[in-house]
Amino acid sequence: MYLRNRLLTGTILTWAVSLLVISTGCSSEKKKDAKEANLENFDISKDVLNDISTAKKIFYSLPSPLETAMIIKSAGAEYEERLLNPTENAGNYTTNKSIALNLGIYTTDMSFASLFDQTQTTINYMDASKELAEGLGILDAIDEDIMARLEDNINNRDAIMDIISETFLNTSSYLKENDREAIATVVLVGGWLEGLYIATQLVGDDEIEDNRLVDRVIEQKLSFEILEKLLEQSKEDENIQALSSQLADIKNAFDEIKIISTEVSPEPNEVTNITTLKSDVELDFTPETFKTLKEKVRILRSNFIL
Repeated sequence: MYLRNRLLTGTILTWAVSLLVISTGCSSEKKKDAKEANLENFDISKDVLNDISTAKKIFYSLPSPLETAMIIKSAGAEYEERLLNPTENAGNYTTNKSIALNLGIYTTDMSFASLFDQTQTTINYMDASKELAEGLGILDAIDEDIMARLEDNINNRDAIMDIISETFLNTSSYLKENDREAIATVVLVGGWLEGLYIATQLVGDDEIEDNRLVDRVIEQKLSFEILEKLLEQSKEDENIQALSSQLADIKNAFDEIKIISTEVSPEPNEVTNITTLKSDVELDFTPETFKTLKEKVRILRSNFIL
């Protein structure tokens, strides 16, 4: 069993409508009174989980596809295009659920390619995303000049990442503003799972011990708890019911993992508008647990992209 001391850092980035994302940092001084980490242990949960009338607050608590890709890269991962869902598959998706799931998947793939300066691949995934957005009837959420902006900034990674972030946020907002929050949730589930799939596939079975990317994957147990809360908000929707059932194996795998955490201490920065949530944590899991999670993610992702 692995028991690792780390500092868990939550980052709150304000994007137009206070987009919340979760990431992690490096080691720090250990504190007393450790307890198992879950959403209720975080001070931010008072704002996110209490008095929720819509899924909006929870939605903006999950990592965006770009943030997920950044988490993967920051852990030292290398680019492997073979892990992405081929853009040629875009025409295979005909139901709202499959289109929405793979719109999320393609957005994460696009973010992953962008962070590794794969500019033409990034544009290809934007094209595929537009095709799926059209299938959902939300093409209006993507500005007509986006492709031109991508091509004009083909050698400017920062500009491309800004465009991807803007596109994702516009799509999500458009869906919610048009009373299609369930579909917005499905898009988010697809993007979240794709990030988890890429991360787990980049870890070999003999590379689990003392691996930063493994730690990042394990810490996504917290984001999964947020995802469950989001699904609960649209539980009457048939697509959400199906997704909740499909995610059961992922939940069971995460349930075998413990994240032991001390109290969270928020450190706001008024200049950058970023608040860092710091807490000393221990990750408690076995190699077999990680391998099980990896396999369950692979199977579910394979079902999503068929």
